[in-house]
Amino acid sequence: MTILTSAYVYSLWVGHTLLVRKSQGSKEITLTKGTLRRPTADAIGADLQPVSRAELKELSDNALLAKVRSLPRDSELRAAACEIIVDRYGKLVRSCVRQYRGSPEPTEDLMQVGYVGLLKAINNYDPEVGDSLSAYAQPCVSGEIKRHFRDKRWQIHVRRSAQELLLELRKANEELTHQLGREPAEDELAERLGVSEDDMQEARQADLVFSTYSLDAPLSDREDPALLADVLGDDDPGVAHTIDMESVNAHWDELPEREQRILVMRFYGNLTQTEIGDRLGISQMHVSRLLARALAHLKSKLVDPSEEPSPSTLTAAAG
Repeated sequence: MTILTSAYVYSLWVGHTLLVRKSQGSKEITLTKGTLRRPTADAIGADLQPVSRAELKELSDNALLAKVRSLPRDSELRAAACEIIVDRYGKLVRSCVRQYRGSPEPTEDLMQVGYVGLLKAINNYDPEVGDSLSAYAQPCVSGEIKRHFRDKRWQIHVRRSAQELLLELRKANEELTHQLGREPAEDELAERLGVSEDDMQEARQADLVFSTYSLDAPLSDREDPALLADVLGDDDPGVAHTIDMESVNAHWDELPEREQRILVMRFYGNLTQTEIGDRLGISQMHVSRLLARALAHLKSKLVDPSEEPSPSTLTAAAG
């Protein structure tokens, strides 16, 4: 056994036991590697296994991360080390959330999402590979927030490029407002972001579907308020009928006068072909041929060839 009283570790054999004296008492450490070096503060902190939160707070980030990686997940010491690191990097999470201040999502919810990204960074960061937890954690936190917006916040599917452009648009709008002292124009924003105005319009439209409202949502705080569904319009069949009639009217004069009279008597007077024939002094068969010819002419002018009705449909309409 060797008594350690200086900052140097003299380890001669693997398995050699050291007695480390501290102000709180002595502690034995069994070496796993034979070395002769001056240990870093991180190494000393990781080996001494502090058992109080106050001792953990004195350790560096790398020493705390070493404990997080070495201790089991259900360890209270590991949880305390994670909590200390999270407290230290709370400002980093807030800085990542700040650029989303203009979104409808509450800041508190985004902070929780950011902390999830920070915990993932803490669990995945390897001090032997990198030397800055903040540089590793920042994209992890930002990525977690973006993933939250992309996967959980949009009420309908929006292309990822439009989602990302919308976030950049909000940031650019804030920056240009400070620079210009006014709200930037669309062309100024498009130039700043290096996108077309069509892309800008798509991003604006994506912003409109970010949040949805229930049709049963009340419109006021009254005792028996009207609902949103009560004030929304519905499809008016009269509008479609008006459009159809205007389309027919555009080609009405192309028909002979007798065929016009036959169509009016058939579809407005509700007369049968026999009754129309009696009024015009022609046979029912002649009326049928004239009616079919008039309908065929209008159909050729109004109906797309790919949507042409079958001959039986025309026959039924003429009858």
